[in-house]
Amino acid sequence: MSIDLTAANAQLDDQTPQDIIRWALAQSENPLITTNFRPYEAVILHMATQIRPDIKVLWVDSGYNTSATYRFAEKVIQDLNLNVETYIPQMTSARRNVLMKGIPDIDDPQHDEFTRQVKLEPFQRALAELKPDLWLNAIRKDQTEFRQAMNIVSASKDGIIKVAPLYHWSEAQMDAYLAEHNLPNETDYFDPTKALETRECGLHTQL
Repeated sequence: MSIDLTAANAQLDDQTPQDIIRWALAQSENPLITTNFRPYEAVILHMATQIRPDIKVLWVDSGYNTSATYRFAEKVIQDLNLNVETYIPQMTSARRNVLMKGIPDIDDPQHDEFTRQVKLEPFQRALAELKPDLWLNAIRKDQTEFRQAMNIVSASKDGIIKVAPLYHWSEAQMDAYLAEHNLPNETDYFDPTKALETRECGLHTQL
């Protein structure tokens, strides 16, 4: 899959998220949308499945989600009839908690290995097995400083085209979309690989 990233970003910069999704799916033979069922994930999942109901949804479940997140995930999966592929770490969280004495702090030498085990390895395994040529994701420009320097369309190190249809959307726009379509949301979310919301977990910096 060959895309002129500069031209694509110029073309899509003022388009709606739905138009960006339509453009992306038209370029792709094996698209994938990723989710972690964090707050506002129902927006991108609803938009994508309205356009392609059977699109493959990749969920890397770290094993450290809150009970509220698991309940939210099940509701969204049922309500939107998601075609979910779930990948999990190779070691249980209970065993890892014993070996690492809980979740390592970000300044702990074990934190990088923890992140690799619970997020990067299962994600890379999923990409190797599912072989997508397109990766739709929900990143937004206003989320972190790192993301302010990204674009709607980019490429992973393996050449997978990454598309962020909601890149220019604000939290207010996300709230309005949830309300308009009567979609659920869940804010009791925990990412064990981040100490702060503004910190990157590695998916968009390393892959």
